[in-house]
Amino acid sequence: MRVFLTGVSCVGKTTVGLRLAELMGLSFFDLDKEIERFFGMSIERLWQKYWMPHDFRKEAAKALSSILDKPESQQAVIALPPSGLMGGYLAVITKVQGLKVVLLDTPERILDRIMFYGVDSNPMDKRLSNEERLRYLKEIKKDITYFKKSYTRADLQISIEEMDVEQAAHHVLAQLKDYNS
Repeated sequence: MRVFLTGVSCVGKTTVGLRLAELMGLSFFDLDKEIERFFGMSIERLWQKYWMPHDFRKEAAKALSSILDKPESQQAVIALPPSGLMGGYLAVITKVQGLKVVLLDTPERILDRIMFYGVDSNPMDKRLSNEERLRYLKEIKKDITYFKKSYTRADLQISIEEMDVEQAAHHVLAQLKDYNS
């Protein structure tokens, strides 16, 4: 089984996806990390080369194709970016077998998990003021609205509200089993 996980930034794709892969005995790929490895530069630096998101996704999809050429990707969980069901990414994943799953959570919980990275993908320790929290919460809500239409292309949309990583991974696994039965 191959599972493509997507959802807005900081919803838990990598963390829940890694635990899900462990539970299922599958390989795990984080597309962001694979893109950086494939191109030899950070996502931010790669983004700077393109004017339009569509062009970036088309180029970055080459890394996804590279993953899917690997035998271990046949049985894997692959964490996609928020735009994973759009443009170049969608063109690649529709050519292969795999379940497309969107993880959903509340904007407030997503905000609590928000991470910041420098231009070279180094984590930054940043504490948000109340004003910044309100601004980022608004941005998260905008992202949820923006990606909502593309997420209708998924086979499953799974809410992980009120769940820790372990509970979320088990919940996704149960939903996958129900879907496949």
